[in-house]
Amino acid sequence: MNDAATPRRIWLCADDYGLAEGVNRAIRDLIERGRLNATSVMVVGAAIGRDEVTALQQVAAKSPRCAIGLHATLTAPFRPLTMHFRPTDGGMFLAFPKLLRAGLLRRLDVEMIYGELMVQLTAFKDLFGRAPDFVDGHQHAQLFPQARDAFLRAVKEAAPGAWVRQGGRMQPLAQRLATPKALVLDVLSSQFRKRAARAGLPFNPAFAGAYDFSTQPDFGALMRQFLDGLPEGGLVMCHPGFVDETLQSLDPLTSQREAEHAYLAGDQFPPLLAANNVTLA
Repeated sequence: MNDAATPRRIWLCADDYGLAEGVNRAIRDLIERGRLNATSVMVVGAAIGRDEVTALQQVAAKSPRCAIGLHATLTAPFRPLTMHFRPTDGGMFLAFPKLLRAGLLRRLDVEMIYGELMVQLTAFKDLFGRAPDFVDGHQHAQLFPQARDAFLRAVKEAAPGAWVRQGGRMQPLAQRLATPKALVLDVLSSQFRKRAARAGLPFNPAFAGAYDFSTQPDFGALMRQFLDGLPEGGLVMCHPGFVDETLQSLDPLTSQREAEHAYLAGDQFPPLLAANNVTLA
């Protein structure tokens, strides 16, 4: 097979394993079908007991290339694992706009965030018996000013063999301007990549998957956009899940998770990968 015909290998990563049992079931189902090759785990989630971890390990063991990472969490409605963590709001982490604002104003305690992330990395090791394959962040908090310094330091110390997730698509400016959320991630990721490179931590060369969840768009159409031009080793983020009471109590992203699962589990997704000369294997 010549180079032009060789499929590009990408990561399709389902975030939020451990958030709720319905999310966990959907992710395991897609791994078992060969429709995902990565998932990131919230050790602060409501559904991350030993049984859920064992079930994930069993389906991942049957996949030739399924990475399991840590979904580092620093935003509400979740609670820190470390005592005396600050700042908090009602015992929970700050909401992500407040965390981002505090980081931009240099008002965060980097040492406190580092300590929390070290505890989350240790919790992952205790649950899975090993360090994570990669580390990313819930609501992209790993990219925020000050938080990113603590994040990269913790990963370098506790999981030096892991890669980290950056959120830049590296598209032409005109395309980035059409998606404000993706543009923000591009800006934040620029500094993150420089710091990760200095720390000697590898990262994905490109990223896709950001969209306005509240509009409930056609996920198949979005996936076509995500795959367009994505290079070898690029990563697409997704959030499949089945709605249950726990999910409804913790996250506003509910029914769109079922739409994502339905598309990824359906018959249209494999031909899309083939048409874009992309593989998850």
